[in-house]
Amino acid sequence: MITKQLTHPQSIVVVGGSNDIHKPGGKVLKNLIDGNFKGALYVLNPKEDIVQGVKSYKNPEDLPDTDLAILAIAAKYTPDTVEFLAQKKNTRAFIVLSAGFSEESAEGKILEDKLVAAVNKVNGSLIGPNCVGVLTPQYHGVFTMPIPELDPEGCDFISGSGATACFIMEAGIPKGLRFNNVYSVGNSAQMGVEEVLKHMDENFDPQHDSKVKLLYLEKIDRPKMLLKHARSLIAKGCRIAAVKAGTSEAGSRAASSHTGALASSDVAVDALFKKAGIVRCYGREDLISVASVFMLPELKGKNIAVITHAGGPAVMLTDALSEGGLKVPAISGKDADELKEKLFPGSSVANPIDFLATGTAEQLGIIIDTVNDKFDNIDAMVVIFGTPGLFEIFDVYDVLHNKMKNSKKPIFPVLPSILTARREVEEFVKKGHVFFPDEVMLGKALTRVFHTPAPAKENPALPEIDSHTIRNIIDNATDGYLNPEKVQQILDAAGINRAKEVVVQDKDSLKQAAKTVGYPLVMKVIGPVHKSDVGGVTLNITDDETLLSEMERMMKIKDATAVLLQPMLNGTELFAGLKKEDKFGHLVLFGMGGIFIEVVKDVRSLLAPLEKEEVLREMEQLKSYKMIEGVRGQEGINRDTFADIIIRLSALATTAPEIIEMDLNPLLGTADTVTAVDARIRVVKR
Repeated sequence: MITKQLTHPQSIVVVGGSNDIHKPGGKVLKNLIDGNFKGALYVLNPKEDIVQGVKSYKNPEDLPDTDLAILAIAAKYTPDTVEFLAQKKNTRAFIVLSAGFSEESAEGKILEDKLVAAVNKVNGSLIGPNCVGVLTPQYHGVFTMPIPELDPEGCDFISGSGATACFIMEAGIPKGLRFNNVYSVGNSAQMGVEEVLKHMDENFDPQHDSKVKLLYLEKIDRPKMLLKHARSLIAKGCRIAAVKAGTSEAGSRAASSHTGALASSDVAVDALFKKAGIVRCYGREDLISVASVFMLPELKGKNIAVITHAGGPAVMLTDALSEGGLKVPAISGKDADELKEKLFPGSSVANPIDFLATGTAEQLGIIIDTVNDKFDNIDAMVVIFGTPGLFEIFDVYDVLHNKMKNSKKPIFPVLPSILTARREVEEFVKKGHVFFPDEVMLGKALTRVFHTPAPAKENPALPEIDSHTIRNIIDNATDGYLNPEKVQQILDAAGINRAKEVVVQDKDSLKQAAKTVGYPLVMKVIGPVHKSDVGGVTLNITDDETLLSEMERMMKIKDATAVLLQPMLNGTELFAGLKKEDKFGHLVLFGMGGIFIEVVKDVRSLLAPLEKEEVLREMEQLKSYKMIEGVRGQEGINRDTFADIIIRLSALATTAPEIIEMDLNPLLGTADTVTAVDARIRVVKR
């Protein structure tokens, strides 16, 4: 819970405040003083009466009641100090800068638990421990630098790493990126990134609060909370970008199915961000670039005009935009010819619009006006303008400044001369602008922002399935893989089309089963998990002799209990499956099937429950989507039927959350239908 004493304290005590500003206790006090904190400011220090001009109390008993305590003392003293302040001085908010807690040792975890218990006892707020603090317009409660000039229209930034927060501000501020509130949550002992975002959502003021939220996470303990409040903030007009670090695993995770092998916590994070509408970033500079895109008017269409006086950067930007699915369309016609007449000979208006290294500020203004007023097929502009250092270019950036204020279309400025034109760039930033020093980073950021979907519906309508039958099977099942008969019953109850199947345990009933199925047929061993790996699949059996010999061979395979007969079907191999991910819920995964799932790994993932629009949009992101559409004379796959199966898996996960893994691999898809020919379901009820 975030209390008013944390966000708007009337009084602050720095426990461990010092005259040495090279120590955290000294630096945080200096930052509070320099930030003109308007309330009462105290220090608790057993050796001093005055610290940096602030009254210091040697005896905690003498300290007045205080809203917020910022602690910069050894970890071992922190729990008792917090307990005293909470119980005796009505302190309801705590920022613990000190390290030496759960991040260090088991003993530190015990101290941290005591710390949390003391704060929870009074329904207080705790940020940290092991953090750099909190930076808000009300107070500068951090011991680090930089301290940006806070701006209500700047970014709210919540970081699980104090150092990363500092480095991102350090790199973003010179590019014009502005900040409003910065929270470093450290160990997140009581509150993490999710809780701070929740507070921002529940207390959002559309007239005064920042509409840009940046997140840096190394763990997601409460994904459902993050999803709920990110979705809510975006619905209120906010834009959110996040870095989720810590994606690799020290060792291979044991997996008992294809879905299990593909799904990981990082796949779940991707699915969560997509469902919430969060733009995922992959590093500091990436986050800064996306945040800077957020600070400019929203790109509404795919068509970009690249305006440049330098050929190379324009080529690289055009490549980046094109690879990301945006367009740099050719420009021609009467208006283009008239524009070219106003530029120096040798200029090109074909797009990129290259007005040469000798291009002037006046020409830049003419180009921007023409793109705004004449070229209706252009949705936005990127202006690339640097300098070789022959003369100052203040006039160019003045024109850019004035045009950006009034442009009908978004203008994204790429200013690569951050050393040679340093003074001009700084002046441009002082006027309230962001800029991009690298055109490729901008191109990638623009495409990712443009293609990040809006948040999915919170409660999508799910198809009707036979929940009673499904629950009856699950309730009577034991942990492990369901037998083929139960799998068939669940597929039927879920409304998923499947191939006709007969299970045979002895030779006496084999021929009759073959007549029921009909030649040609497929035989699969029952028992081993990965049938293909042990020679447990035989295709295109057409006669009784082969039928008998293959059953005899398969029953000798380790763990074999029976064989399964199916008709030999044709179609393109697809895959769909479920994977229950700890804390996140069920992932629905789908893509190309058969061996391609392991070799190509062209698989998309979504977080259940799903709506059809989500599925179709994600299906189009498959590298192999052309195969679904139909390519080189081959018929395509009925994508609506494929999408329906995926949505039914989502409904199945809702009805039977005990299903922790499920594979439909392969599904065989044709222009008319999609049929499940092999399925496995694993249940864990604990």
